[in-house]
Amino acid sequence: MNWILLPVLLLSVAVVEAEIFKWTDEHGKVHFSDKQPADAEASEVKLKINTIKSVSFDSSIFNFGKKVVIYSTEWCSYCERAKRYFKRKKIKYTEYDIEKSSKARRQYKKMGATGVPVILVGKRRMNGFSEAGFEKVYNNP
Repeated sequence: MNWILLPVLLLSVAVVEAEIFKWTDEHGKVHFSDKQPADAEASEVKLKINTIKSVSFDSSIFNFGKKVVIYSTEWCSYCERAKRYFKRKKIKYTEYDIEKSSKARRQYKKMGATGVPVILVGKRRMNGFSEAGFEKVYNNP
């Protein structure tokens, strides 16, 4: 059984150790390949792998205490549903329309948000809206 795994392991090491070659053809076009060209001189390209280990952001934009904040747009039906829910439950909230306020749009972009609504409860964030989801965020510290 171990003899069967040995070739697989050796092949996987070969893939990790793959080389990349760069050369320019007679027309000035630059080429890259994992195989060295037979008819041109190529140089080996050393790759540096960029891996993101963590993401940092300005957490001060979340500093609202228990206050509820909603980033919304006028046309968003989920935003309207959330606001109706807040009113029905007598939950005070502050609304920022990201299409009408440049300051709201900047804050929204700082959060890395891509959709609406974005609801903040203290330092907790909810993307989109559902009553059950909001209740979890709102009632759990």
